[in-house]
Parts: sequence; structure tokens; C-alpha cells
Amino acid sequence: MSIFSTHPALRWAVPGVAVVAVVGGAGAASVVSAQADSPLAPRTAAQLLVDVQDARLDGLSGTVVQRADLGVPALGAISGAGGSASGSSGGGSSAGGSGSSDLTSLVSGTHTLRLWYAGPDRTRVALLGSSGESDVIRNGKDVWLWSSQDKSATHTTLPAEDARHQAAAPAPGTAGMPSSPQEAADLALKAITPSTTVTTSGTATVAGRSAYELVLTPKDPASLVASVRLAIDSEKHVPLRVQVFAKGSSEPAFEVAFTSVDFGRPDAAQFAFNPPEGTKVTERTLPSHQDKKPGKGAADKPTIVGTGWGAVAVATMPKQAAGSGTSDDQTKAMLDLLPKVSGAWGQGHLLEGKLFSAVLTDDGRVAVGAVTPQTLYAALAAR
Repeated sequence: MSIFSTHPALRWAVPGVAVVAVVGGAGAASVVSAQADSPLAPRTAAQLLVDVQDARLDGLSGTVVQRADLGVPALGAISGAGGSASGSSGGGSSAGGSGSSDLTSLVSGTHTLRLWYAGPDRTRVALLGSSGESDVIRNGKDVWLWSSQDKSATHTTLPAEDARHQAAAPAPGTAGMPSSPQEAADLALKAITPSTTVTTSGTATVAGRSAYELVLTPKDPASLVASVRLAIDSEKHVPLRVQVFAKGSSEPAFEVAFTSVDFGRPDAAQFAFNPPEGTKVTERTLPSHQDKKPGKGAADKPTIVGTGWGAVAVATMPKQAAGSGTSDDQTKAMLDLLPKVSGAWGQGHLLEGKLFSAVLTDDGRVAVGAVTPQTLYAALAAR
């Protein structure tokens, strides 16, 4: 069992770093147009923002390449999932780095995914690895998480009254990393605030299609994000590529881009999943909205300290039952790899990457953001 399932709050500190890294929003769009020598008609940054937010698609399918170089240790090894951190396939499970079909491996290395979309309740993402494939399939109220390598599948049934709301929620068991340009762009454009300079930088060609480039530059000095660049399809107005650059780096620390794309509506058969023979199926039913109550040992909903690119998520880790065994060993092994830090807020361990920082305190709190460690310490002291 992964540390991320036994300690849900760690999803904010490790697999969810892309969310924190790109959330912070656009804002104060400047009137800078695409380059004059472009074959495309000039569009201002403000016009491009409206284009993206108003885009509507009946369907989409394509191949996506995601690259993550967050400057942190191989997380598969930390979580005890085993496998190679370098991306070599070898034999057995490869839970991290390039070439892995484990969904948690999306936090590092280069990965190829296939994507199908026919509406918010008809989606499929397939992570293609060197020795297997993992799929997340949403078909109405049914959500399937399938691993060909492990010959396992989890079937989650969404409550009827919650199905519409669940369409926008992450599928159970996924790594929390954006798996499509649209998802990454939605995170970057979530909030329009004065904390961002928004400009255009000309045009690009992505997946054989012409695109405008929109650049988001945070103004907050505490942010570790230097800029976010979005390549927006000139006809369909959907993101074809999203790149996140860390301060002091000329190469993107995170990138997700189409290498091929088709804007036709996928066949319904793409979303009808039947477990192959020999697959071990686990059934889950999520509680309805009315039945949801704070569970014993559940992680607190994070408190957001600060705004925009300087925002920090602070949560309390759930207390584990005594004698929980392996999960406790995994937690200790992970913490032992991280440097010890302390201050007026207390003491704990620091996980620091190119685009984010995270602190896990000895008193059971976790703070994470696309900010400097000093900003995390201030947030912990303020809560």
C-alpha cells in the first residue's frame, strides 16, 4: 500500500505539487499582441484569456507527452513502491521515472499518455509504460482505475446525486498531476488577480497545429515559479501545451503537450471498460453528499494562507492507529531522507524542489506551496 493512500494529506506535499505549482492564476492582462510577422491574426493577451475560458469542445482525443523535473528524489522509492527511479524498465514494478505505467510515477521523468474526451462524464486517460498500461476511465457514474501490469482494477460507483459534481474531481487513486494541457491550464487560470503579468510571446506549432503563446509571470517574490507558458490552439482555443519554468532555469520543470490531437468525438466504446480475464477487481462506492461525515483519522481540509502565487496550503495529518506497521515504517523512511528544519513554528522536515517546498512538522502538520521555505515557515507560524 502506498504512503499516499495511508496518509492522504501527503497528496498535498508530494503528488499534488503540480497543482500548487501552477495555481495562482492569471491577472491584469497587458495589451501585448502576437508577433507582427505571424501568419495568424494578432490577438491580445486579454483576448486569448477569454478564448481559453470560453472554448467548448464536443470531443477530443490524442497523444500527450508529460515531462516533470521537479528536482526531488524519486518518489516511488520513498513511498516504498519499489522499482527503478531512473526510468529503466527492467523486470517487476517500476513505480517512478520515465517508462513506468504506475500513475504515481507522473511526478518525475517523461511519460506518454493517450487521452479521450467526450464530455465531463466521458473521459479516459491511459498511461503507457514500457511494461504495461494504467487507465483511468470515467463513464457516467462508473470510474475504473486499471493496471495491466498488476492485473488489478478498482471500480468506483459515483452516487447519482453527486455524479455531476464528481465530474470535475480527480479520479480515485490518481497521482494528482495534470495529465492534459487543458487540466494544467485550468489550474494556472483558476484565479484572475493582479499578482500576475500576462503577455503574449508570438506563435508556435504544436502537434502540427498553429497556436498562440500566452505567458503568465508571477509578481510575488516568494514564488518559485518564473513563468507559465500556454500554447493555445488558434482555431479551437484549447491549450495544446503548458510549460512551467522555475526561477533560475531556462528549461521547463514541468511540461505537458499534445504530440497529436483529433477534435472529433471519440467512439463510445472507448469508455466501456470490461476487465480482462484474470483481473482482480475491487469494488468501491463513494458516500453520497448527504452521507459524508468527517471520518475518524481523515485529513483536515487544508487551510490556505496567503493568496495568488504566494499561497500556502496547511493541513493536519491524520493520526494513525497504533501498530499500523508498514505505513509507519514508510513514513519514517521518507522523513529520514529529508533535512531537519526548525523555527518559532516548531520543527520538522523539509522537502524542497524546483517549483515547490513542503514541510512536514513533528506535531503532525503539513505545509506546501510554490514558494520559498521561509514562506512556509511564516504560514505555519500564523496558523
